[in-house]
Amino acid sequence: MDVMPLLLLVAGSAAIAAAARRTPVPAPLLLVAAGLAVSYVPGVPDYTLDPHVVLPLILPPLLYTAATDSSYLDLRAQLRPVALLSVGYVLFATFAVGWALYLIVPELPLTAALVFGAVVAPPDAVAATAVARRVGLPSRITTILQGESLLNDATAITAYRVALAAAVGEGATWAQGIGEFLLAAVGGVVVGLVLMAPIHWLRTHVKEALLQNTLSLLIPFVAYAVAEQVHASGVLAVVVVALYLGHRAWEVDFATRLQEEAVWKMVAFVLESAVFALIGLQLPVVLRGLGQYEGAKAAWYAFAVFLVVVVTRFVWVYPATFLPRLLSARIREREENPTWRGPFVIAWAGMRGVVSLAIAFSIPLTLHDGEPFPHRNLILFLTFTTVIGTLVVLGLTLPPLIRLLKIPGRDPQAETLAEANAQAQASRSAEQRLDELLSDERNALPAPLADRLRIVLERRRNAVWERLGQVNPVTGETVDDTYRRLSREMISAERETFVRLRDARYIDDEMLRTLLRRLDLEEAAAFREAV
Repeated sequence: MDVMPLLLLVAGSAAIAAAARRTPVPAPLLLVAAGLAVSYVPGVPDYTLDPHVVLPLILPPLLYTAATDSSYLDLRAQLRPVALLSVGYVLFATFAVGWALYLIVPELPLTAALVFGAVVAPPDAVAATAVARRVGLPSRITTILQGESLLNDATAITAYRVALAAAVGEGATWAQGIGEFLLAAVGGVVVGLVLMAPIHWLRTHVKEALLQNTLSLLIPFVAYAVAEQVHASGVLAVVVVALYLGHRAWEVDFATRLQEEAVWKMVAFVLESAVFALIGLQLPVVLRGLGQYEGAKAAWYAFAVFLVVVVTRFVWVYPATFLPRLLSARIREREENPTWRGPFVIAWAGMRGVVSLAIAFSIPLTLHDGEPFPHRNLILFLTFTTVIGTLVVLGLTLPPLIRLLKIPGRDPQAETLAEANAQAQASRSAEQRLDELLSDERNALPAPLADRLRIVLERRRNAVWERLGQVNPVTGETVDDTYRRLSREMISAERETFVRLRDARYIDDEMLRTLLRRLDLEEAAAFREAV
């Protein structure tokens, strides 16, 4: 097995993603553009997207890390719009886009057109949230987009299976299709509910951080595989488990949390970078099999489908936003009246991604009777152009659109004030607990050490309030920022001394590692307080 193409893919995509952080262009778009450009370079091997790799091996960890970073409470508060988008919109788009393609392309069977509709129905999880975070969308819109992207793949994959069964001649009925959808949805949730408590118990009882992180890396694959084994939705199982674990992450020891955060950031960075680069690299593979649809006819089909996909989302989002308010007095009482701008941004943030391409490549070559699958190459081409078109057109225009519409972003002042109040309450609880402990003779400490505990607590409490106060007129730093910077300079001086003593053979490497780890933990604590 030649691993060099894989190494080049990972290294190249990581380098481009890192470079994208220094540009105003979102990383997904730059990676796709780079993949398209590299696909024309002579000697570059074919990177065929294998659905048997993407769906069970790449999708679960991406969903897991996105779900653990999401808020269960926020998602529950936005359950109605999330459900309307992740289930209602995906099914609506499946039928609307499929029917439009059936009308546009002569001699295309309706069942094959519905297969395509299911393929391009789900917006991408990574692209939308990456843009949303970068432009600082309000938390409600970000939560809705995140929730939709976590759950819509399950709906799309199930709809695809039902449409494919009808297309290949398995004789699936509407009742069977609805039954399969309910089995996948309910089964995926049940599998997630069954797995989440035992997995969390393991996470809280395994004390070795290295084993904890090994377990963490296995969780999304185990949840996905178990659900798929019983013909349930692996996507929903992963999301349910991840939301629960993320909600209860505070019960895991601090060493595991520190390592786990670093590990999953690295995994997500590598996978996301490689995935978007892979999308661009599919161009030669798709064009090679286009056949009779080359030229102006293929371009017309691609443009028409792109318009249908974009318009279809608007057709669904606005009624889904305003109709529930018209029909329910309770919703009008409990929720603020939305403007037209928020739904516009949600509708525009409908970028498609690697899941659509992976599903499209899983379409079989033949029907049950041995005949070729109708217009399979055209479906692959239109999926590719829809993914590229939405990523480039919608992705590039979303940030300026948000600025043009003057969508209010997060309020840093209000968030800092809430953080300061929370820290003040926590500090009072810690002070009370410290007084209780020091009153016990078994916990007696010399006065300087007891004062040190109080000073650390006071500094942590004051640090947040100082972000609301005045800054140094020369450096622009708060008092706490200056304190933290000087502390890190002192740590750096200590670190250089330890290395010099090791080089002089006054201490050995094992002692050096012990001393450096102690400094690293102090510096990590200072850095986390700054974030």
